[in-house]
Amino acid sequence: MYKAYFGFREKPFSKTPDPRFLFLSSGHEEALARLEFVLEEREIAVLTGEIGCGKTTLSRALMDRLGEEYRFCFIVNPRLNAIEFLRTTARLLDVEHPAAAKDDLLEQINTVVYESYQKGICPVIVVDEAQMIADAEVFDEIRLLTNFQLDDRNLLGVVIMGQPELRGMLASPRFEPLRQRIALHYHLLPLSLEETMDYLDFRLEVAGGVPGLFTPDAVQKIFELTGGVPRRINSMATNALLVAYGSDAALIDSYIINEIKDELMM
Repeated sequence: MYKAYFGFREKPFSKTPDPRFLFLSSGHEEALARLEFVLEEREIAVLTGEIGCGKTTLSRALMDRLGEEYRFCFIVNPRLNAIEFLRTTARLLDVEHPAAAKDDLLEQINTVVYESYQKGICPVIVVDEAQMIADAEVFDEIRLLTNFQLDDRNLLGVVIMGQPELRGMLASPRFEPLRQRIALHYHLLPLSLEETMDYLDFRLEVAGGVPGLFTPDAVQKIFELTGGVPRRINSMATNALLVAYGSDAALIDSYIINEIKDELMM
């Protein structure tokens, strides 16, 4: 449809976390570099940000950057109790028959983590949407995962990702032992106006198009309406492309953005 009209090879504003489309704003670039360092040290990192700021895409880019020496295990639904969390972790680490008892589970995880170390591989446990964790003991188990270590190094890394309220949760005195083990707290901010323009052009080019399709007044309007949040920008840009295609427009200006804003804001 609009892909052929604008000369795209693929959709430029898909909502899937494809690292090829990761636009490295100054904040995203700094977050990626810091996360890479923390995982090389096999420690715990906490990454927070508003919904749609690019946390998940950043984790996929981190996985690609670190390469085959790291094995990423994603826990995307953390609404688990402590035993369920450990059993899920065990399955992700390829434990064929996770035990029912906690002690046995920990022994199974310890065994596979040490075997990974012997093969030159560092497991990385990524807990997404961590603000949804309802059982405080899950955070205790996350902390205790870093007990899998040798005299001179940890044997796995952990990335805890979530929305801003996660920061308030972890500030509780209840989680002081966990906070002492966290090597990085990083909060992703939305894009600035200039970064919003660069973001739009970047994704257009990755998809096979040309920059400048969105006029400066359109970018200004998009920024005002989305607050610089990439996922919101994607939604607005996609709808703008559809309207432009339907009206045979060569450029997307603020008139088109105004035409779609009420529908999207609902």
